Amino acid sequence: MTNIPVKRLREGAILPAYATANSAGADLYACLDEPVDIGPHETRMIPLGYSMAIPEGWAGLIFARSGLASKRHLAPANKVGVVDADYRGEWWVPLHNHSDAPQSVQPGERIAQLVIVPCMTAAFCEVDNLDETERGTGGFGSTGTN
Repeated sequence: MTNIPVKRLREGAILPAYATANSAGADLYACLDEPVDIGPHETRMIPLGYSMAIPEGWAGLIFARSGLASKRHLAPANKVGVVDADYRGEWWVPLHNHSDAPQSVQPGERIAQLVIVPCMTAAFCEVDNLDETERGTGGFGSTGTN
């Protein structure tokens, strides 16, 4: 296990936490003084109340929580948030209401999940040809309908 430095910026901020020993994602909690209403098809920025130092060579990916997305239709507006290793500002989740009904986010509610992953920095170099593969230039749906 690797220690990730976290700095609380707001009173009441809850640090990310894994729900079970084998959870891939750590739950992220809304740091709010009062509930925030999100109207139908609206996006609201929800603060987490801290900043974090992701190690160099890694990235933080912020995903939807499956229960919140499937039952209440609330998920990050950008689908997957990417937090770079050099970002030191406050963390927020742009939470979007995909439903036709208003939703309310409560203080301390779990609103997303964080997965820390290795991240390669690539050098992009132009070439005249690429190696051949079985798939070749087949795009969307080219490997089958299911």
